[in-house]
Amino acid sequence: MAKKRRRRKKTGSGGTATMSLKPGEVPSDEELEAEAASLDTKLTAAAQKKYDKAKKEGYDLSALQHMKGKDLGEVAKKEKVENWAEMPRQKLVFEILKAQATRQGLMIGEGTLEIMSDGYGFLRSPEYSYVASPDDVYVSPSQIRRFGLRKGQVIRGLIRPPKETETYFAMLRVEAINGRDPKDVHDISTFENLVPLHPDSRIHLETESEIIETRVIDLVAPMGFGQRALIVAPPRTGKTVLLQRMTCAIASNHPEVHVIVLLVDERPEEVTDFKRSTPDSVEVVASTFDEEATRHIQVAEMVMEKARRMVEFGEDVVILMDSITRLARGYNNGMPSSGKIGTGGVDSKALIRPKKFFGSARNIEDGGSLTIIGTALVDTGSKADEVIFEEFKGTGNSELHLTRKLVEKRIWPAIDIAGSGTRREELLLDPKEYELVGRLRKVVSDMSPVEAMEMLRTRMVKTNSNAEFLMTMNLG
Repeated sequence: MAKKRRRRKKTGSGGTATMSLKPGEVPSDEELEAEAASLDTKLTAAAQKKYDKAKKEGYDLSALQHMKGKDLGEVAKKEKVENWAEMPRQKLVFEILKAQATRQGLMIGEGTLEIMSDGYGFLRSPEYSYVASPDDVYVSPSQIRRFGLRKGQVIRGLIRPPKETETYFAMLRVEAINGRDPKDVHDISTFENLVPLHPDSRIHLETESEIIETRVIDLVAPMGFGQRALIVAPPRTGKTVLLQRMTCAIASNHPEVHVIVLLVDERPEEVTDFKRSTPDSVEVVASTFDEEATRHIQVAEMVMEKARRMVEFGEDVVILMDSITRLARGYNNGMPSSGKIGTGGVDSKALIRPKKFFGSARNIEDGGSLTIIGTALVDTGSKADEVIFEEFKGTGNSELHLTRKLVEKRIWPAIDIAGSGTRREELLLDPKEYELVGRLRKVVSDMSPVEAMEMLRTRMVKTNSNAEFLMTMNLG
């Protein structure tokens, strides 16, 4: 009788709840090994043609998961899936994929790998914010060991439908790891061994002349690839709109960058609004306030590990996170107590993992970078939030402060110019621009936040770009 496996996470890092895998629910290592070994001999010319057609036309798991509900319904009709209108989305994708696999015999699966504590793993989808779903693909421990697979890697390969008592699709052959041939990834350095440097390549946020928010940020707190930026925001100061503007600007000005928006403990309607307000190329991942703290932890850990793996492969990744405060609350509530409870009920060890997340932001010497722009909540009336902010204050190399004083005067963006800034900004700015920005800071240093922003807005709306604004200002 097959040994009963348990799917769980180590308690030290949080994660998904424990869930039993029944005997026969997934294939054994030996079964998958035998199927994979005989795969090439089974691929007749006709079957290979179907396989190549499936790859070419994109009839794969990832393509189905990205489809809109209406389009998914059309595919379900075509595949003659019964009662498809009554099925949850994840179940519908599973049934469509199963029908296609039965007809074609072979299918392509892709997803982000989450490795369980027992050594096996599943491919999760960013479309479902990495939550466990019926259409997840099972990856055996032997495959994980053979290819040296790591949590957060994007795996693509040949999959087969579940047999008899099995529940999940199973990976038969790994074809790509983060877009590369599995044979070419053994010499990739781990994230911890990469050399961090100060950000020295600028992220341009300025887009259209009328979008003042991003133009102001470009002047008072310029961002670079590898920046660790903190947006310090009291309630109702426009941080959500600001994040949306920044997300759209990065996606527009730097299309080669992988942009991830991570919303933790968020309102469901805010998640929908973010998805509709940002380009399709942006990966929006979220956990909502009605989910358990362990779920907030799991989604954040998946995003962090995926971003780290991409940086190891030399890619530039930007994570915009709302918020670091709520993530820290999640760790505080979801982790086992250490017995040392401080001010505000914050456990002494609860902030270790959130700091690791934020600390992952860095510019890498030999290429690649991870930029994290996170919000920190202040003036909420919560002692715990005060403690969390104090712990994170000073850990970033760029800070953008929002203030209620501007909101009360109905002035947007509500940015405190004097309180905001970026360390080593001379590495990001042109020498002439650096000189002019320095003069601008001297001019506004004697002004109140309201006077400074009113002056800046009044003059910026009369120019088409920041360069024109700086050159036309009489800065003395």
